[in-house]
Amino acid sequence: MNYALLNSIHGTADLKRLRPDQLPELASQMRHYLIETLAPIGGHLGAGLGVVELTIALHYLLNSPRDKIIWDVGHQAYPHKILTGRLPGMPGIRQYGGLCGFTKRAESDHDPFGAGHASTSISAAYGMAVGRDLSHQDHQVVAIIGDGALTGGMAFEAMNHAGGNNNKLLVILNDNEMSIAPNVGAMSSYLARIISGRSYTQAKDTAKRILEKLPGALDAAKRVEEHVKGMITPGTLFEEMGFRYIGPVDGHDFDHLLPTLQNCSRLNGPTLLHVVTRKGLGFSPAEEDPETWHGLGPYDVKTGEPFKSSGQAASYTQVFADMLADMADADDRVVAITAAMPGGTGLTRFAARHPDRCFDVGIAEQHAVTFAGGLAASGKRPYVAIYSTFMQRAYDQIIHDICIQNLPVTFCLDRAGIVGADGATHTGMFDLAFMRNLPNMTVMAPKDEAELRRMLVTSLTIDGPVAIRYPRGHGYGVSIEDSSPLPVGHAEVLTEGDSGLVIAVGSRVHDALQAVETLRSEHGRAMTLLNLRFIKPLDEQAIMIHLKSGQPLIIVEEGVAAGGAGQQIAVLALQHGWHGPFAHIAMPDAFPAHGTQAEILRDLGLDAAGILSRLRQLIA
Repeated sequence: MNYALLNSIHGTADLKRLRPDQLPELASQMRHYLIETLAPIGGHLGAGLGVVELTIALHYLLNSPRDKIIWDVGHQAYPHKILTGRLPGMPGIRQYGGLCGFTKRAESDHDPFGAGHASTSISAAYGMAVGRDLSHQDHQVVAIIGDGALTGGMAFEAMNHAGGNNNKLLVILNDNEMSIAPNVGAMSSYLARIISGRSYTQAKDTAKRILEKLPGALDAAKRVEEHVKGMITPGTLFEEMGFRYIGPVDGHDFDHLLPTLQNCSRLNGPTLLHVVTRKGLGFSPAEEDPETWHGLGPYDVKTGEPFKSSGQAASYTQVFADMLADMADADDRVVAITAAMPGGTGLTRFAARHPDRCFDVGIAEQHAVTFAGGLAASGKRPYVAIYSTFMQRAYDQIIHDICIQNLPVTFCLDRAGIVGADGATHTGMFDLAFMRNLPNMTVMAPKDEAELRRMLVTSLTIDGPVAIRYPRGHGYGVSIEDSSPLPVGHAEVLTEGDSGLVIAVGSRVHDALQAVETLRSEHGRAMTLLNLRFIKPLDEQAIMIHLKSGQPLIIVEEGVAAGGAGQQIAVLALQHGWHGPFAHIAMPDAFPAHGTQAEILRDLGLDAAGILSRLRQLIA
């Protein structure tokens, strides 16, 4: 496709030079560009395709970076990046050293707030609006939040706060689930333009001033208006929260979108504009299967078929989901819970077999945990499958609602450790540290997919809270026939030697084993390698039996060093009088960059080569 118009946009100033009738062509070129550019690298395609017109309209009317545009989560911000001077970097987005897949303050002045987690945009935008007003400035502040992110309670907390004040704020609800028929769309767009226009708002304000002088008249008028608007718009809830509701408006029609946005930008106080879009618009595979095309790897641009590597073992997520479904077949107490990620956590497999025992609570991790607590208190065995990084949001509930009451809830922490292209916001680097500190909590980490199955079975034997953390990606292709429970709190001895002790946690066990075996073959130095299995309770006996004073101690874990398993083991060793060379190979006190998992693990010295290098240093 000819991208002449798109290539002429080097920043928002170039966009503003276009005529309104050129914008549809720009949108078309941008869609084709995104589809072609992401094909060899993957990324968040569907969300970006759905907001092309909305993004163009916002930058056409507003003056970023002076005006603040905050995207919730940020996976839909690819068109925003293109229009703000980052078009040349798009072929390397989410690649090592390339553009971030989300908005990032350090990347551009046009990204006023970094994103990656959902339901934060309204809080951040309202903070910026209040900050603007305290500084006596007059720029626009706009938050764009999807209907999915609006399921997060934090969004309503922010709206409750903002709606009770009169700071100027525009919240755009990007609704990509509801389709509008032509007649309804035309009427709703007409109403949106009328309600957001100056004549309507001026008449409303004038009437308010008059009615305020008549006892009881203002309350009566409000009730009448709410009743009428409740019949013709779905915005009564937002009006009750203090927001002026506008919409719904077709988010793909510039003729409707531009005048409505322009009118909304003139309104004072908090305003919510309801924009209806279609996720994946312009690419039929993404339109037909928006969940899969939310974010994926490389694909065939002609057919839309994802490229699959042949011969790969099953992923940890697949093994978890299949095993949990098998457990539910045998035990009707087993239930599964996720927070808006049934596909990502594998629970669509569980739901297919046990639809009445699988619960997607939306983007509401706090509710998910306490809901699980209620189920556990009713005699069920809940399994809460949430990415490690998102589980951080529910830490208070894990402590108060699960651990204090010692309820048998199992937390299945997917994507623990380095996640790759999604970078810092999605990296599960803290769970080992924050879970092992909780009384009553059992913490496990499998070395491979077979051990994951056994840990799931083990969790059913534990009458209290359990956390199982496992990495993103594929297993090792090992046999997964054994489904016997593990002895709780026991480590596994993989190699034995007299040159020191290596203790590896979960995802780092196989690379540590490779390093130990290479050291033996190259230098004739044999070291003992323990697969820790249980971070809590710790197998103190196995550690002290194999730890000889004066010999090296090396601990390897894919989590932060501060507060992790390594510190706990080091304290144990010192308390027993051990002294000798020591290395703790873990994640430093810094957030990782984005890139492939292999690239980031290499940079952190957590791959086999990095571990081997440290072993050589210690035995030298």
